[in-house]
Amino acid sequence: MCPLRINGSPNGNVKTLGSAGTIFEAEDPDILLRIMERPRAINVSFEERPSNELLSNHFECLSPHGRRSGFNSPRSYTSFEAHAMVGEAWENMKRSIVYYRRQPVGTVAAMDHSVEELNYDQVFVRDFVPSALAFLMNGEEEVVKNFLLKTLHLQSWEKMIDQFKLGEGVMPASFKVIHNPERNREILIADFGESAIGRVAPVDSGFWWIILLRAYTRHTGDSSLAEMPECQRGMRLILTLCLSEAFDTFPTLLCADGCCMIDRRMGVYGYPIEIQALFFMALRCALLLLKQDQEGKEFIERIVKRLHALSFHMRNYFWLDLKQLNDIYRYKTEEYSHTAVNKFNVMPDSLPDWVFDFMPTRGGYFIGNVSPARMDFRWFCLGNCVAILSSLATPEQASAIMDLIESRWDELVGEMPLKICYPALESHEWRIVTGCDPKNTRWSYHNGGSWPVLLWLLTAACIKTGRPQIARRAIELAENRLSKDHWPEYYDGKTGRYIGKQARKFQTWSISGYLVAKMMLEDPSHLGMISLEEDKQMKPLMKRSTSWTC
Repeated sequence: MCPLRINGSPNGNVKTLGSAGTIFEAEDPDILLRIMERPRAINVSFEERPSNELLSNHFECLSPHGRRSGFNSPRSYTSFEAHAMVGEAWENMKRSIVYYRRQPVGTVAAMDHSVEELNYDQVFVRDFVPSALAFLMNGEEEVVKNFLLKTLHLQSWEKMIDQFKLGEGVMPASFKVIHNPERNREILIADFGESAIGRVAPVDSGFWWIILLRAYTRHTGDSSLAEMPECQRGMRLILTLCLSEAFDTFPTLLCADGCCMIDRRMGVYGYPIEIQALFFMALRCALLLLKQDQEGKEFIERIVKRLHALSFHMRNYFWLDLKQLNDIYRYKTEEYSHTAVNKFNVMPDSLPDWVFDFMPTRGGYFIGNVSPARMDFRWFCLGNCVAILSSLATPEQASAIMDLIESRWDELVGEMPLKICYPALESHEWRIVTGCDPKNTRWSYHNGGSWPVLLWLLTAACIKTGRPQIARRAIELAENRLSKDHWPEYYDGKTGRYIGKQARKFQTWSISGYLVAKMMLEDPSHLGMISLEEDKQMKPLMKRSTSWTC
């Protein structure tokens, strides 16, 4: 993920044609990018009403093409003491913007000039989400709209890995703008997994796209984008992939390792919490965005059924607190019949020693994975925060997750927020699970590393659960070092003390994650973009223990 380069083109991120990937070229680049003349306000439930705009001065500037833009400076931060890092962060955000045929379409993953680019010069779908939220909060909707439409174009392209054709609904993991010298024009190259480590398709990209479309619609009050036939079809294609019938006995999605933010071998194959939480949230967002036409109604019916089954499954079988941990410790095995208590035939001796000390008296969390004879008891931050924001977690469970974070602050936050997972894999377990991955050594990168980007998810979860003081404490920790350390991708060490050994500097989502956290804490109404209230109809009778009864 590389620095921007000025190449005599208005796009500071233009590359020469030469790298492998799926080439996409729009013959008419404006066909889906034309501006809708009369945005229509959404008039549905309370949570779908557009949030209030920030009331503050806007220092306007001109984009490289003479259009009015706010990329140079924020609109907000007039009602509280702005930290010196805020202005610096916005300047970095401005420099990270990628242009395609004179239109802003995203942000590069990183702007580190000191190391080889690899794929850090690309626009990643998951990486752009916090950038998109920051731009929306700052009143800059154009780049978000263009990103949504451009990735939608890429979804329609034929996707081949060797001799195998991927599903039509797969969204790209990333794309980049390159300059074709033969045609003397810019084109896009997209990666659908054919260039990724392990050649794994990004399961999360489609979910993030739907979530971001709903955030854009919610914030702007403009439903015209989501109602476009192309967007409706794009959503249906994504939903077709994840709602298709197969041999599954569970409502959760079966996934390969490395299919999400943890994009390397880390033992998250099966039914990882990150994918299940994003799946749940994307289904709920799609329910709000799909039109009530014949095709839309068919999908809505399927979504409602899946949501009921998924919420019951996750809230019962993925949830862990002190009482449930004790129950698993006392499980009998080899139970047969529908009356079995140990439904997945989990062996009590497989319980890791660390989990008994990690579990507080009050508190709980959704564990990393549940499948036949296997429970991954690791804590994964993104999955638990999204579970709160999507209301996959009940209000009581959401409160218990916050209790756990407060009780285990040193382990999960330490000196730099926030642990991507806990604990780290070590020794023999690391060798078996990661395949001796030199980048995922203990307390580094995905293996217990500390990722500043997760700050925005923590802040959103804190605001939703009425615990803003937790977010404020975490933001203050980040402000002690992030700017001084040049905005690293991640930190290493048990407490996150050290800049990651292979961490890129000026990582865009570390920058945007900080900005989103700051703006959301200042104006909590922004939470509406990324939060969904509990659907009472999906609340099942809880048959398992929950920590708040302790």
